[in-house]
Amino acid sequence: MTAPSADSGTPPTAATAVRLDLPGGRAVTHRDVAANGARFHVAEAGDGPLVLLLHGFPQFWWTWRHQLTALADAGYRAVAMDLRGVGGSDRTPRGYDPANLALDITGVIRSLGEPDAALVGHDLGGYLAWTAAVMRPKLVRRLVVSSMPHPRRWRSAMMADFGQTRASSHIWGFQRPFVPERQLVADDGALVAELIRDWSGPLLPEDADLDVYRRAMCIPSTAHCSIEPYRWMMRSMARPDGLQFYRRMKRPVRVPTLHLHGSLDPVMRTRSSAGSGEYVEAPYRWRLFEGLGHFPHEEDPDGFTSELLNWLGDPEPDR
Repeated sequence: MTAPSADSGTPPTAATAVRLDLPGGRAVTHRDVAANGARFHVAEAGDGPLVLLLHGFPQFWWTWRHQLTALADAGYRAVAMDLRGVGGSDRTPRGYDPANLALDITGVIRSLGEPDAALVGHDLGGYLAWTAAVMRPKLVRRLVVSSMPHPRRWRSAMMADFGQTRASSHIWGFQRPFVPERQLVADDGALVAELIRDWSGPLLPEDADLDVYRRAMCIPSTAHCSIEPYRWMMRSMARPDGLQFYRRMKRPVRVPTLHLHGSLDPVMRTRSSAGSGEYVEAPYRWRLFEGLGHFPHEEDPDGFTSELLNWLGDPEPDR
């Protein structure tokens, strides 16, 4: 199903705005799975070892459209899920702290009938992939994180690095009640397109691609649910639940980890992400994409996918 344009006047629903075809007419299976007390929409292609793809803000599963095809062709079972509150997944009144969101992810792995998965996460999805690898290491075979430092590294940068604090001004803006939600859906989600353009490098996305994200954000309650994880991340820094979470994240990551980052990322500075390897007690590979911004998997899908497939297929990633 191809979504109407963002300004078509058609009220967006999960069916029309989320359950889309892959580019080129490639087959993708849409279905819902139950996990951690909620229902999650997934898009699936291929057969083989499970690779679970986790989107960031302000996107949904469709951000992995290029990688779904490439992974399926390479012999993997590629599954892109919509996080809680986004896309075709349930919009629950609570449950947007990272520990619970990570349990959503590991619950989806079990619901898919798999013993483990390689997790690939971008932005917020990367934050949750780090978390899941710490909380449920037996369910994570390998870890790939893009455009997001380890949660403890993120917290330190937000608290001590003025440059990172300024780069994350949108997260501070999310702390206001009601206003951010209204801004995200105003003018058929125009702010969503503006943010993606501003955060990308020189290879700007097509308007048709931006329209897909605009419509998905305008599904009722999506804007609020998309913001809630960031509200928890900031407001909990000095609260007991937040301190407990960050203490828990002191546990080292013990799965092979590939860390990808765009050199021109204006949202998450390179110096904030670099150094996350100190939290990994396993093979760790850092790869900086020159000339790319916050969305390397969309700005240069071929380059990103090549790194991903080489890592997943390398039997000795610590060479």
